[in-house]
Order: sequence, then C-alpha cells, then structure tokens
Amino acid sequence: MSTIRDPSLAPSGRKKIRWAYAYMPALREIGKEFAQTRPLEGLRVAMSIHLEAKTANMALMLKKSGAEVFITGCNPLSTQDDVCAALAETGMAVHAAHGCGPEEYEAHLSSVLACNPHLVLDDGGDLTELLHGKCTQNGGNLRGITEETTTGVLRLRNRAARKELRFPAMAVNDAEMKHLFDNRYGTGQSTWDAILHTTNLQICGKCVVVAGYGWCGRGVAMRAKGLGADVIVTEINPVKAIEAVCDGMRVMTMDQAAPLGDFFITVTGCKDVIVARHFERMKDGAVLCNTGHFDVEVNIKELAALSAERFEQRKNIAGYRMADGRVLNLLAEGRLVNLAAGNGHPVEIMDMSFAVQALALRHMAVNGSGMEPGVYQVPEEIDAAVSGYKLRAIGVDIDTLTPEQKAYYYNHP
Repeated sequence: MSTIRDPSLAPSGRKKIRWAYAYMPALREIGKEFAQTRPLEGLRVAMSIHLEAKTANMALMLKKSGAEVFITGCNPLSTQDDVCAALAETGMAVHAAHGCGPEEYEAHLSSVLACNPHLVLDDGGDLTELLHGKCTQNGGNLRGITEETTTGVLRLRNRAARKELRFPAMAVNDAEMKHLFDNRYGTGQSTWDAILHTTNLQICGKCVVVAGYGWCGRGVAMRAKGLGADVIVTEINPVKAIEAVCDGMRVMTMDQAAPLGDFFITVTGCKDVIVARHFERMKDGAVLCNTGHFDVEVNIKELAALSAERFEQRKNIAGYRMADGRVLNLLAEGRLVNLAAGNGHPVEIMDMSFAVQALALRHMAVNGSGMEPGVYQVPEEIDAAVSGYKLRAIGVDIDTLTPEQKAYYYNHP
C-alpha cells in the first residue's frame, strides 16, 4: 500500500524513468547480472533518497534483484509526484509527496521502516536516526545501512564515536566512484543548472561566494569560474583554503565576502554559515542558495526577522525586503537548490553513484550479519568494478601492467 499524491501522474513519471534508464549503462549491466543471480531475494530494502527518475531506476533494479522495496524521499522539495506514481504503479510501496510538511515527512519515513527492513539505503541519515529513536523496534532484522551523502556519513561517524551506532553502515559517499564524480562534477553542474534556470541571470562578470571547499564546493567553484565569475571561497580548513588559493580562487571570511557577493552558495554541511550580520552587509539584489543537505546553512529565521517584507519574486525565489529597501533573494527555501529547484545531478553521474550503491547493498546483504556495528569503507573491488563498467560503456581502453611491470611495481625495494 502506497501513500502518494496523485496516481494519475504515472505516465509522466514513466517517461522520465525511461529517459534516465537509457543513459545509465553501468546500472543496466549490474541490473542484468542481479536479475539472474537474485542476490537480494526475499530481503526487504527501506530507502530514503531524493525521489526522482534516476533513483527510480535504482529502486526498480533492486526490485528485479529479488528485493521487496519500500521507498520514501529524503527532502520534501526534491520528491517528484509523477515518479512516485510510476513506482507505485509497479507494486512498490511508495510513501512520499512533494512539499509535505515535517510531520507528514516523518510519517513517511516511519511507514517505510514499518516493513522491518533487512537493508537500509539512506541519504542524509534520517532513517538511521529513527532506527536509533522512535523506530528502534523496526531494526531487529537489519543487516546493514548504506549511506549516500557527506552529511549522512558525518552523522554516522558522530554516532559511532559516541558508541551509539547499533548497526554496520557503509560510507558509500566516500567511495572514489561516488565522491570524485557525484560530489564534484554532479553538484557543480546541477547546482548551476538550477540557479541559471531559476534566476535567468548572467554569471559571467559577477562575484560568486562559495562557502566550503570540499568535493562539492570544489565542483561549484570550478563551474562558476568556468562561467566567467569572480569566485570567492570561504573555508574553516586551512589546507582546503590553500588549495582554493592554488586553484585560482580568492579566499576570505564570510564577513569579508558578504558585501562583495552577487551570488552566495553554501555547501558546508554545517549550520549558520550565513547569518544576520552577513545579511546586513549584502548588496541589493544578492542571491542566496544552499546546496548542502539540510536547510540550516542560510539562517532563514534571522533573514526573516531582519526583513520588513517577504514576497515571491518568481517560482522558487523568495524576496526579503530589508528595512533600508535592499532586497535579498533566497532560492528554494534554503533547501538543496539543485533538487528543490532543478533536476538534480546529471544522469550519467548518478549512474556511477547508484552502481556503487547497488554493489554495496549486495555486499551488506551477504556480509552484514557478521559485521560489528561501525562505519565501513566501500571495498576497493566495488570501485574497480564500477569504473570498469563505466569505461566499457563509454568505449575507453586503458593500459595494463605486464607481469614484469607488476613484479617491479609491487616488489621493487
């Protein structure tokens, strides 16, 4: 039984899913193998993830692998109701709706966990948090968790450090075939795609402030520079700050950057990155957005408290008029701009990420019962397998070592 907004939207969702499937060769190859070997036969998989067409293809592949799939979103504004309808049409249990409020969102998460899953695929850690709180009773069969995002892995590691993590969890985000491409190139392209589509503004010649220079921040800054922007990076990590300088970015504090920026993009995973004292110094017309997982990086309460008026500028843009007449523009309610106001990462990028997810889930299905609670890295052979699938798909050959080279490389004193 599914909880969705409108079943009649299924035809539109099917078109989106079919389009994405055509550009996901690695996931297709794994799907063919899984359909024959059925590695998830009889297992229940609970998923909380951005619920759109690319994700739908992974969920359908897991279903064909023998799993019973229960799926919900990990962000109300990234959920696409037509994709939900298309998945529900297949018999999959879908509990999600675009724009749902906090209580309904948590109810959807709880409905997914009510299946007492054997495996959890999490994006941001909300299912994991419930399994350690209100839904503790639903974790009795759990073999393991796979976590998709930087934010979710941070929450897992913090819980493990407190010795509170009850299950083995695999940090899918840290796999090379995930963060090197998804976080950098995926976030870079999808964030700017959403900003450009939403604002219809010019980027070249503008000043762009990127808060955070992790893999996602690198991607956002790289694309801004390529579009002709003057890029400022703010950082708390001195090594990353020096890297940004060497990459040709200006580096300064947010206090220093606040009066200079035309666009501000937060991508830190932390709260209160842009607060009242920054809003007070910003230019009239400045554009604010967030591409970190949670809507806490731009302090919206302080922005609202400073403003004399909040009004809709256009779809996904809220204007906040300050007492002195300046207007600051917030995109997508401070949520993940690339999904709340865009289409998310490119299909080919998510093909690699979801290929890693699929193989990680198989690993946890087979080995999870014998693993102690803790946060585990993705095995190297999974990265190797996914990179092999991808290279073959794009028709790229690479060199291999001869026996003599191997002997020299691995045994040379």
